[in-house]
Amino acid sequence: MSLGFPYQYADTIFFSENMERFVTIYSFENDTLAKVDTTTFNSEGILERQHLQTALKNQISVVAPDCLVISEEFSEWSEGQRRIDLLAIDQQANLVVIELKRDETGEHMELQAIRYAAMVSTLTFSRAVEIFNDYLMKNHREEDAESSLLEFLGWDDPQEDKFALDVRVVLVSSNFSKEITTSVMWLNERNIDIRCVRIIPHKYQGQVLIDVQQIIPLPEAESYQVRVRQQSEERREARQTAARDYTQYLFDGVVHNKRHLVLAVIQKWIAEHPPQNLADLNAAFPREIRGGAMFTPVQDAQEINNRGGIARHFLGEDEIIRLPDQNCFAVSNQWGRGNIEKFIEKARGLGFQVEEA
Repeated sequence: MSLGFPYQYADTIFFSENMERFVTIYSFENDTLAKVDTTTFNSEGILERQHLQTALKNQISVVAPDCLVISEEFSEWSEGQRRIDLLAIDQQANLVVIELKRDETGEHMELQAIRYAAMVSTLTFSRAVEIFNDYLMKNHREEDAESSLLEFLGWDDPQEDKFALDVRVVLVSSNFSKEITTSVMWLNERNIDIRCVRIIPHKYQGQVLIDVQQIIPLPEAESYQVRVRQQSEERREARQTAARDYTQYLFDGVVHNKRHLVLAVIQKWIAEHPPQNLADLNAAFPREIRGGAMFTPVQDAQEINNRGGIARHFLGEDEIIRLPDQNCFAVSNQWGRGNIEKFIEKARGLGFQVEEA
């Protein structure tokens, strides 16, 4: 028998022993080891949402250290039954999806959590503040949501470009089937941060004791796995960087990247040839240049931005095109090697000088 780390409850010392399916706990009294019986949450009348979830949201470090819960039963999609048990952020500004099951297998919870992770992956800092504010109000906590988030992250000001760069998943259950553990290990090997935390109830002298252990990845192997994951990410980033085109362009005395070159040329043309309507814009800069719409009504562009969480148009106050017919349009910022050359060719045809910087 291999004893794990001891811990103490009242005047009794307990030892835990890792078993294949569960953890055995022994009490140590009068130089004697006595097995502490396991129990189930169901037989103890402990409910998943009402009891376990409430306890964990108030002490989330038990299953997810260095995290801050920003929502409970979170849902922003049409299917009313699809809700994230607990949504949190960690101190690296990653989102953390926490799914909880009190049963013995955690059936299908990894697939459910992955769906949720994909759904929240485009969440912005500003939206997270709104969600956290709703959570604070529902829990009657008089905190300022944005200030609390900034303090937790150690930021002086919001940094949208550093927020939610990744989504982690934490699965919490009294046990996990072989299918789940196999799936989770396979996902971890492919750089998806998903963990299994096992919570097992025991009964001792009328008290319910809960043993909490992270079983995947094993804590003693986690630092090694993190290094392997970082190396894989570095190699992937190196390949992506090599494939990117960072060419800059000199126009009107200013150096621009691709997308801002397009905006600068269009604004210059508008200043010299004020268009009266969308037809004038399309005549000068037809959609065939980009392979899609060049100009989108501002309201539609804002909806696209809100839906995807990524600005695909120039929507700054000084970037929006306002026409005499009261219509307003946003210029697309989706430009790359596949269409920028066509635009530069068009710009030169309109009499503008554009050179690579």
